[in-house]
Amino acid sequence: MRKLIRKHLPHPDSLRDKRIFRLFGNSLLHPRLWHVNRHSAAGGLAVGLFCGMIPGPLQMLGAAILCAIFRVNLPLALIGTLLSNPLTIVPLYMVAFMIGRFVTGSDAAFSPPAELGDIGMSEFMRAWLDWFLSLGKPLFIGLPLLALALAAAGYFAVKLCWQIHTRQAWQRRSALRGRHPRQPAP
Repeated sequence: MRKLIRKHLPHPDSLRDKRIFRLFGNSLLHPRLWHVNRHSAAGGLAVGLFCGMIPGPLQMLGAAILCAIFRVNLPLALIGTLLSNPLTIVPLYMVAFMIGRFVTGSDAAFSPPAELGDIGMSEFMRAWLDWFLSLGKPLFIGLPLLALALAAAGYFAVKLCWQIHTRQAWQRRSALRGRHPRQPAP
């Protein structure tokens, strides 16, 4: 599993000269942020899914900060933040709103954002912020709850997939040796 993940991730040395990494110094190039094992991969994805629910453009920055604090895999965290994107943000916020409405006992209704059409970036951000604030308390309570649920689901999914992959690898190696995986060597 480690080889599969490493094959698709950049090497930290190739990023050392990038502007964003120079800005943060060596804190984002710490070896534990780039190491791939079942704990760092599961933690990195959990951090990414959690930070993916942060409203606005601060998702990847939040993921980088939490990765530096918890010393989990940074690239997987950044990939995990991409769960919330222009195609999924409204359904995710709707689910968060429903969770918040259930927890608070509110009877507020979820209204999708107004048609934004051909407007500039500042008008788009203002319209998005107005829509976000109009959803109120149910959304503000539902977002962290959904973020925690997604983080937990991602964490345990990676752990389970890693365990299944490891078990299958052991069984393949045992089969190549010609004995059952639970039998002692002769």
